[in-house]
Amino acid sequence: MATKMFINLAVKDLKQTMDFFSKLGFLYNPQFTDDNAACMVINDDCSVMLLAEAFFKTFTKKELVDAHKSTEVLTAISADSKDKVNEILDKALAMGATEAREPQDLGFMYGRSFSDLDGHIWEIIWMDQSVMK
Repeated sequence: MATKMFINLAVKDLKQTMDFFSKLGFLYNPQFTDDNAACMVINDDCSVMLLAEAFFKTFTKKELVDAHKSTEVLTAISADSKDKVNEILDKALAMGATEAREPQDLGFMYGRSFSDLDGHIWEIIWMDQSVMK
């Protein structure tokens, strides 16, 4: 069974996208970051490869999806609290992201989502782990 995950997303402007996610608090692994790609670290076991569209196209024969018009994937990451969910979303919206749907509050789970500058949907969720046991 695999132990690491790398999500690959096509982006129009790599520098602008890196700046956007840097301001949300994400860091990059310089070993896998250059003019064509940036390895955004989610945690020790998961990273998102932000690939310039031309470079991304070298990995597939399929046409790229315009994430502003179609959805191929929803990327969900956890946050430590409801407040952290709101903090991340508010920052993203202030930098030009758009809210993808209304907030969802189920009591034991709270989530909000945004579409980034390229239209990719990011869900930020908090779950009360004590309820899950």
